[in-house]
Amino acid sequence: MTSSSRGGDRSQPRDLAMAPDEMLDLARRAAELLVERDGNLAAGDAWDGEFGEGLAPLLMEEPPEGGRPAQEVLERAAREILPYAARLDHPRSFGFIPTSPTWPGVVADFMAAGYTINGATWLTASGPSQVELAVIDWFRRWLGYPEGAVGLFTSGGSAASVDAFVAAREAAGHPERATVYMSDQTHIAVRRAAMVIGVRPECTRIVPSDQDFRLDMEALRRAVAEDRAAGFHPIVVSANAGAGSTGAIDPLEAMADYCESEGIWLHADAAYGGFAAVTEEGRGLLRGIERADSIGLDPHKWFFQPYEAGCLLVRDGSKLEDAFAIRPDILQDTIWGANHPNFTDRGLQISRSFRALKVWMSVQVFGMAAFRRAISKGVELAARAQEHVLSSPLLEHLSPGSLGVVCFRVNPADAEVDETTLERVNRTVLARVFWEDPALMSSTVLKGTFALRLCILNHTTAWDDVRETLETIERFGREALAAEAAPQ
Repeated sequence: MTSSSRGGDRSQPRDLAMAPDEMLDLARRAAELLVERDGNLAAGDAWDGEFGEGLAPLLMEEPPEGGRPAQEVLERAAREILPYAARLDHPRSFGFIPTSPTWPGVVADFMAAGYTINGATWLTASGPSQVELAVIDWFRRWLGYPEGAVGLFTSGGSAASVDAFVAAREAAGHPERATVYMSDQTHIAVRRAAMVIGVRPECTRIVPSDQDFRLDMEALRRAVAEDRAAGFHPIVVSANAGAGSTGAIDPLEAMADYCESEGIWLHADAAYGGFAAVTEEGRGLLRGIERADSIGLDPHKWFFQPYEAGCLLVRDGSKLEDAFAIRPDILQDTIWGANHPNFTDRGLQISRSFRALKVWMSVQVFGMAAFRRAISKGVELAARAQEHVLSSPLLEHLSPGSLGVVCFRVNPADAEVDETTLERVNRTVLARVFWEDPALMSSTVLKGTFALRLCILNHTTAWDDVRETLETIERFGREALAAEAAPQ
């Protein structure tokens, strides 16, 4: 069958292969579309979307029986599907926890998929497994973990948290009436991990945070003591190493001291904040993380990789493999490569994509100095944003600046406005930024107060992007306050 008949004659039967020239044409056009998108990204908005009633007529269709020309399908995806999403790599994408993946990382995903890598065992992927070991060892050393610590790549922080909590549960002997502890600033992924491993919701203890949104150690001590007295079995304490809402870092050294004295597993959720450790300032901020029993990281956040790239490190590697290693008959041939690690023995996934390649290729291409500069830049821009907020007569700073996050609200210093009105004003500002401004930002609630939130992690973001967004917020705030004050 010729290339032209494969692409255009739907009356002929087709197999699932493509001719080499078709393959190259399709891949070349896909690369052209992505590079074109990258070049035009900053000129557009950080978000676009469509309601279901607009998309359903386009996409809720029966699959074609005979297939369509590949280029036509690719162009349709680029026109009708992919644009309707948050552009998390936009320089003014400040909402949630954004990312800005490197091009080598994108190409690495393409290559790993094309090579059909299954990183389950040494038998199926010896070269990829060695690269994953190497990248995990980079992370281990950056965070100060000892020799003997192990880890694996996961789909993200959610899966990493589940794997860590399984290991903690098994290390504790899988006790009945197990309890886990985390602050009121902890990400929902960690709460969900507790649920997945069988901890009842009422046995997940939410410990209050202090005025700086760091876990309150006295409250933790009381909660654990009361639970032990009541016959419960504490198995995990989770520490924030960069809380999602505020960037706050829990008192890691004090938590490590306490958990060591109590015999409780300490997990550090460093999904976005952990990569600050590659900078000198970040290492100081994260001091104590090296004493945690497990650490969750997301290279697809502040290490600039495409989704999905999560990671779990465990200080005592034997505890991870004790929890997960099973020898089913269908994998008995993986004895080839004995005394080599099989990553399927370290976590919940068996079939696994080669996620480590994107980190490896990105670091090889750019070098660590470039990554350190990019991470430091996010911290510096957030610090400048905080200075802007503190000097503004219209804005109120709501949490100590930490890592790349700034939380604040519209609240003029020269006027008294009640809390209900302030929340309405700030929700109006958020909505107007969403619909009228190129930027994407999000909100949070800090001890009952509705807060606007900027998360500045993108390596392409410049100060003008941050400053102009803040000035837009001030303008929208003045207009919303004036509307509230106008006679009804």
